[in-house]
Formats: sequence, structure tokens, C-alpha cells
Amino acid sequence: MRKTSYLLPAFVVGIVVLLSSVFVVDEREKALVLQFGQIKAVKEDPGLAFKIPVIQEVVRYDDRILSLDTETIEVTPSDDRRLVVDAFARYRIADVVQFRQAVSTGGTRQAESLLQGILNDTIRAVLGADQVTSDTILSEDRGALMIRIRDQARLQARSLGLDVVDVRLKQTNLPAQNLEATFARMRAEREREAADEIARGNEAAQRVRALADRTVVETLSDAEREANITRGEADAERNRIFAEAFGADPEFFAFYRSLQAYENALRGGNSTMVMTPDSQFFDYFKSENAGAPASQ
Repeated sequence: MRKTSYLLPAFVVGIVVLLSSVFVVDEREKALVLQFGQIKAVKEDPGLAFKIPVIQEVVRYDDRILSLDTETIEVTPSDDRRLVVDAFARYRIADVVQFRQAVSTGGTRQAESLLQGILNDTIRAVLGADQVTSDTILSEDRGALMIRIRDQARLQARSLGLDVVDVRLKQTNLPAQNLEATFARMRAEREREAADEIARGNEAAQRVRALADRTVVETLSDAEREANITRGEADAERNRIFAEAFGADPEFFAFYRSLQAYENALRGGNSTMVMTPDSQFFDYFKSENAGAPASQ
């Protein structure tokens, strides 16, 4: 009975010791076994692991990809137009031993504070480099700039045992005090471009009008020349016909020309003619001479 009373507590103590020496490493984490603050074992594979109870302790770190939003900072590109920039980074603990040595008991919070300083310095260095203007940062070329920031930050973060997976610029805006000046400058540039376009349009319009005026003058000149030629040919044909008519029958030709004279002289309206009745103009109105000219 006495022996049983001793064995039961010993068994319980043994169970407690055994349970306290066993721990489980999750697949989403890494673990360090510490003894008096010194690293004794690294457990990166998921499953059961053992430690010395009381003397040793287990510190766990997240093995997943983590996110970090940086603070908003101002950068000055090479064109001296300040920009307000903030970013976010994705990182993971690559070397848990180096990570522990770098941050000690500060853990992830201390690591993120150090990483944020690295990112801010890198962003200022890359965006403030020569040949990097505000237009470059605000254009499609910002993708290449983010890759440069990530690569440089990754090199510096290795000393913390971190691997910087990605860096993205979230906000790239002008400071509030510079917005109005920038908008005014943009308006002035657009107005200047509009004035240049209007001037070029007016110049083109003047060229078109001058060409049209010249074409009109040339067309009218050609038309008038053709009309004069046609009139000349018609007059020549008329004179030829008159000449043939006069040669064929001079008496009829004289009669016809007299009728044309009557038609042109005796028009309606208030026209008045004063002449003697025996004027040669009225020879063909006299009944005895109708159809024949007066004798000379």
C-alpha cells in the first residue's frame, strides 16, 4: 500500500514532465528552443519536438508571408517637385536564427520597425536618384522603380533574417500646398498649347483661303477667256453670214438691216423721235416703196 502511494505521485510527475517536454510545431510557423536565452535548437519542420522542461523554452515565429504598411513620407525627385509617398511591403522570416539575433525579444514588432526604416530610406534613395522625375514616378515606369526599391530593401533586410518579397507604392501625390501651383502651371501650359494650335489653325485657314481665292481668279479668268473666244467666233460667224447674205441679195440685206434698226429705235415706253417724214429712215414705211429702197 505504501509502495503504491509513492508510485502514483511519481507517475503523475512523470506524465507532467513528459507533457512539458513535448511541443508541436505548426506548419505555419518556425520555432526556436532557447536555454537561458541561448539558441539550442531550430525547429522548422511541422510535427512533434522535444525540449528539456523548465530549463528550456520555445519561441515561435510566423512562417507565412506578412504585410507591412509604411508611413507616409515626402520625396524630392530630380525635377524638385515634391511628392507624398507611402507603400506596403510583403515579407517573411527567412532565417529564424538571424532574426532572433537581430531583434532579440522584440519579435515581429521590432523587426517591422527596423524594416520600415529600411524601406523609407530605400524609397527616398530610389525616387530621389538622378534621371528620376515626378513624371517618371507617376507614369508606367513606376513598376521598374518598385522593383529597384524591392531589390535594394531585400539586400539590407537580410541582416534582419528577413526576405522582402514585394514592395508596392500605394500613394504618389503632390503635397496639398503644391497642388494649386501645379494646377496653375498645368493650366498655363494647356492654354499655351491651345494658343499654338489656334495660331497654326488660323495660318492653315489663311493658306486655304488664299489658295481658294487664287483658284477662283484663275477659273474666272479661264472662263472669261473662253467666253471671249466663243463671242469672237460667234461674231465672226455672224459677219460671215451677213456678208454671204449681202452678196446673195443686197436688196433683202438692206431691208433686214432696216427692220433691225426699227426694232432697236422704236421700243415701247416714253421714247420719242423727231425727224422729217421724208427721212430715209422711213423709206420702208412708205407704201409705194414698200419692199424696195428709195432711189438715190
